Amino acid sequence: MGCARRRRTVEISLHFLWKTIDLLPLIEERNSMTAFAAPPGAVVLADPLRKAVLSELQASEAGLSTEEARRRLALRGPNDPIPERHRGFTRQALAQLANPLALILLLAAAVSAVLGEPANAGIIAGVVLLSAALNLFQTYRSDQAVQRLRSGVAPSTLVLRDGVWKRLPSRDLVPGDIIRLGPGDLVPADARLLWSRRLHVQQATLTGESLPVEKSAGAGDGPAFDRTSTDATERVFQGTSVVSGTAEAVVTETGPETAFGSVAGLVAAKPPETEFDRSARAFGLFITRTVLALVLVVLLMNIAARRDALESLLFAVALAVGLTPEFLPMIVTVTLAQGALRMARQRVIVKNLSSLQNFGSIDILCSDKTGTLTTGEMSLAASVDAGGHQSDRVLQLAHLNCLRDEEGDAAAADPLDAAVLRAGHPDIAGWRTVGEVPFDFERRRASTVVQRDGERLLVTKGAPESVLACCDAIEVNGTPQPLDEDALRRVEGVYHAMGEAGQRALAVAWRSVPLRERYDVQDEAGLTLAGLLAFADPPLEDADEMLAALRQDGVHIRILTGDSEVVARAVCARVGLDVRRIVRGEEIDKLSPTALGHLAERTTVFARVSPAQKDRIILALKARRHVVGFLGDGVNDAPSLHAADVGISVANGVEVAKDAADIILLERSLQALHRGILEGRHALANVMKYLLMGTSSNFGNMFSMAGAALFLPFLPMLPTQILLNNFLYDLAQVTIPTDNVDPGFLRRPRRWDLRLVRRFMIYIGPISSIYDFLTFWVLLRMLHASEQLFHTGWFVESLATQTLVLFVIRTAGNPLRSPPSLPLTITTLLVVAVGSLLPVTPLGPPLGFVPLPRAFYGFLVGATATYLALVEVAKRRLIGRHNHAA
Repeated sequence: MGCARRRRTVEISLHFLWKTIDLLPLIEERNSMTAFAAPPGAVVLADPLRKAVLSELQASEAGLSTEEARRRLALRGPNDPIPERHRGFTRQALAQLANPLALILLLAAAVSAVLGEPANAGIIAGVVLLSAALNLFQTYRSDQAVQRLRSGVAPSTLVLRDGVWKRLPSRDLVPGDIIRLGPGDLVPADARLLWSRRLHVQQATLTGESLPVEKSAGAGDGPAFDRTSTDATERVFQGTSVVSGTAEAVVTETGPETAFGSVAGLVAAKPPETEFDRSARAFGLFITRTVLALVLVVLLMNIAARRDALESLLFAVALAVGLTPEFLPMIVTVTLAQGALRMARQRVIVKNLSSLQNFGSIDILCSDKTGTLTTGEMSLAASVDAGGHQSDRVLQLAHLNCLRDEEGDAAAADPLDAAVLRAGHPDIAGWRTVGEVPFDFERRRASTVVQRDGERLLVTKGAPESVLACCDAIEVNGTPQPLDEDALRRVEGVYHAMGEAGQRALAVAWRSVPLRERYDVQDEAGLTLAGLLAFADPPLEDADEMLAALRQDGVHIRILTGDSEVVARAVCARVGLDVRRIVRGEEIDKLSPTALGHLAERTTVFARVSPAQKDRIILALKARRHVVGFLGDGVNDAPSLHAADVGISVANGVEVAKDAADIILLERSLQALHRGILEGRHALANVMKYLLMGTSSNFGNMFSMAGAALFLPFLPMLPTQILLNNFLYDLAQVTIPTDNVDPGFLRRPRRWDLRLVRRFMIYIGPISSIYDFLTFWVLLRMLHASEQLFHTGWFVESLATQTLVLFVIRTAGNPLRSPPSLPLTITTLLVVAVGSLLPVTPLGPPLGFVPLPRAFYGFLVGATATYLALVEVAKRRLIGRHNHAA
């Protein structure tokens, strides 16, 4: 819809793009349930205490009104624990001028004006301001585009407003709002529970506890809130996440006033350094050292020659500006923003721009098999007893284990539970839940205590190995038998056969239990194995093709699954993955980080791995200098998403996973991932073009200026002319983000290659200097140039050669077979034309230019043509040698 209207600005285009892909935020969700309609089995805050809590917060059981919420939001500010500092247009403009080089130039302009050289001062200030304005315009526009992208995947919360449940951005919450929480939700603010049902919350970000903690609305005996303690079991805190259970709560604090906000600087874990971070840091140090060395040498030479101190300083600073790729941030931002927009049209949302470059650098992608290699739609394939015979009894017990309230919240959170409930309707009338031992990833099982009349059962469902460890009997054809070695082998044969068929097996066991207030892990003992459930999740039709395409483009898959080795082998073999060696989670625990890194490089499939073991595998691969992506959408995937170079989640993933991810897939498919990786490489290719141009051609010209200063009785170019030359040259490269990319560049993972940048500087730069010195000779010996004519001639020659060489450097192959984009062609040729005609315009004399003789233009054409040809030869040899060494 938006594309049809052909809006020219990025912002308006994005607005309609969101409509097209159904991501416009703030879509109102209406829910017929009212507040405090607690489900059966929930712990409800006593009525007098509930009213006291709401009274203290000036809230009501119908929630806040929209008008009151708006008033409180204006008073307290957004619900951001660490407010995101979006710099406005004015602050960004001041930041552009706060660049040290820009400040020195503006100071020099002021000094020139005081010394009676207003024209010189105006030219210096004008060039600096024009450069800053161009950078500001492009960067600000890209920032606005990215903010619109991010707003589409901002965390949201189910909130009671005006008596109606609505899904609103979490940053719009205010104290007094009533919210609803479920499995996988991020807790959006500090809140007091009003009712809770088997609620377990992961609080590691605040307390460092590795295991989830239980929360209950019934705890606490007063309305007062202890805003400093995270131990209160009746309260939930911003930054934590719901592992299991449901609840409703009233918000007590938001933003910086939350427990998380008060210690945000201490607990906000900085993610591990990514490939982009390392490359940007290394390049910055490299350029800084080069610039400082060159400027110091040139300044000392000019002082030794007893030239004017101010002019010498200006000349040295202008050289620094010429060598520094000051447009690099803008080029990077614009390139990545355009890539993010293209990816959004392909239903891939980039939350952080830098992650797009990391996306293109990925050489190992870690993922679960479910939903990546398979459809992700689990269905119950079989229900058998311990002897492998069809059994309705097992299905009935599985239903009792899944027994929940009318909302079906647990079934929605667990696809296996959902498959059980879809598989049939055994007789469970009259049964109700009276207790639970929640699932955790160490036990790999969950138990529910159900009751009907005088009968009370604990029903356990989980991984066969885990459940069998708690059993001492089995059922075959309805007859109990002891679990001896022979029986154990028969049961293992049944679920191994399921695994070999690519099915996932769950064991179901039971025992009678007495009534007690609380049940725990110790009750999971002395069980009788009723049987096994087999779940099918067929491989995607195109999984093998997409995996082959990823391998062809240099991306290797690592499957990290919690399923058994047998199931993982069957599914992975069907899609062509190497299953000759499968590593189990228990083996990982015995390995050092170094040994694990070596093993992870050679192993494709890891089975029965816990979240902590996934984290170890990712960090071990990163330590081996791999760029690692991780695809996950569950509660337990958040640490791995945070640790990877690129965290990737899906739109229907839980909030905690989407919050930790850098990239959100609107459709879960390897094809979308593949497109995103190629788009990242496309963006990186165009950034590398600017780096190679800025550090080779510029370095050659700056080296020529430094050399010419040794033997010329005057400066080879005035500082204002150097700045203008640099500005026009940068202007030609503003359209690099639109350029086409060689198909060969997209065929393997790419990184910021500083070795190639250095080699271009060392080998291509001197070729530029050779032609500069040739120009000096022609101007001085053949044309007997005056100082002004020398300045003019070299200005035109240096601008033409260093700008047109972009057509050669932009491709690793033959420039005639890899045409540039139309915008890049137009801006490059236009800049050369402007530079060549500038001396004969009214602007020429104020800039220190004079008309050039026709003979010089003849020399310029010949010199430029041979220069480009020589650079093409050197480039091919250099890249060929570099690729061979790599």
